[in-house]
Amino acid sequence: MRRRILLAILLAVAVTGAALGIPLGITAWQLVDNLTREDLASRAQQIAATLDNELANARPLDLREVSVAVPADGRLTVRQPEQPDLGYGAVGPGEIVFETVPIARQGTVELAIPAGPLRTRQTQATLAVVLLVVISVGIGTVVATVTARRLAKPLRHVAERAAKLGGGDFRPDDKRYGVGELDMVAEALDASGMALAQLVQRERQLVGDVSHQLRSRLTALQLRLESLTAYQDTEVADEAKAAQEQADRLAEALDELLAAARAASEVSAEPLDLAETLPQATEEWRQLLRSQNRHLRLRAPEGMMARATPGRFREVIGVLLDNAVRHGAGTVYLTARRGDTDGTVVVDVTDGGTGVLDELAPHVFERGFSGGGSTGVGLALARALVEADGGRLELSSKRPATFSIFLRVPRPVDVAGVSWPSDRRPR
Repeated sequence: MRRRILLAILLAVAVTGAALGIPLGITAWQLVDNLTREDLASRAQQIAATLDNELANARPLDLREVSVAVPADGRLTVRQPEQPDLGYGAVGPGEIVFETVPIARQGTVELAIPAGPLRTRQTQATLAVVLLVVISVGIGTVVATVTARRLAKPLRHVAERAAKLGGGDFRPDDKRYGVGELDMVAEALDASGMALAQLVQRERQLVGDVSHQLRSRLTALQLRLESLTAYQDTEVADEAKAAQEQADRLAEALDELLAAARAASEVSAEPLDLAETLPQATEEWRQLLRSQNRHLRLRAPEGMMARATPGRFREVIGVLLDNAVRHGAGTVYLTARRGDTDGTVVVDVTDGGTGVLDELAPHVFERGFSGGGSTGVGLALARALVEADGGRLELSSKRPATFSIFLRVPRPVDVAGVSWPSDRRPR
């Protein structure tokens, strides 16, 4: 894109320079010739007027009286019928430029100069025009380079922002470019990101609420049916057992549907090397904290793997670090460690602030709830995204405020395209 913009502007500058430079060069060449000839003709007319007075008074012509009007490198020639030519001065060999003016008694005055100095002046004028065009093209090149960079960089940033949005990174980006159309695109992407984030959160909440309500009602139904199976009337007991079998099948179907829903939400999850992923996800926040005279300390052991969607994971880390920047203080610590149970990896985000108040702690993940004047969407969205990858997000400590992301350790079946033996015993 940058190269195309640069070439387009340079082509426009070059065409404009050629369209203006060529006629201007020709005009400059002709202008110098016209000025020289006009000066030569003016001198010849002055000489002719003086000689006409001499002829009118019947005095012999003396060219020394008009020598002042003859250029230093020019030659004056006076021609009269049936009389020898009179001359003053000399012109070197080569091309000459001359002007002829009539005088009395059918005579003529010819004033000639060498063409060399004229051609030199014409060449200098033309070169000045060429130099002006070159300078204009050079300035146009600089302007084109700056303009191309100014346009190409925002376009790349918009493309990256769209790619992150498609990958599940719904964080708004406050960066603007000073170009109205690009700023409108950035604002549209931010609005789309917020809409998608709310949609994802509502979807997760709906699935969780529906599953909870269905399972609660189903459990209550199973308990009632179980009590009916012990009823003395055998017909009623048999019907209760049949109904209980149907309820059990419904519970199994519900479990399968929920498992399928979780599998669908985790379809983009993949093994992530935290030692590589966390530094990339925290680079912009490290600079932001540094601008506030704060620091970010990162500790992620080499080879520690977690299963998550890259875009979602970066979004969650961004939400937690943004929360630490807005509501925390001091140094922010980002630590990856093994969980207390096998198959779990925990990522902790801790800051040196005053922590979370006891009365606020139970509500920090509720949508629309905020103790610091923010929108109250970030933590709720972060929890929904973690749960979408089969993990969970908890406030593990109120003072200091510590948010913990619990993720699963990748299994061999999580790595696509690799055939793993089912028997793990050594051969």
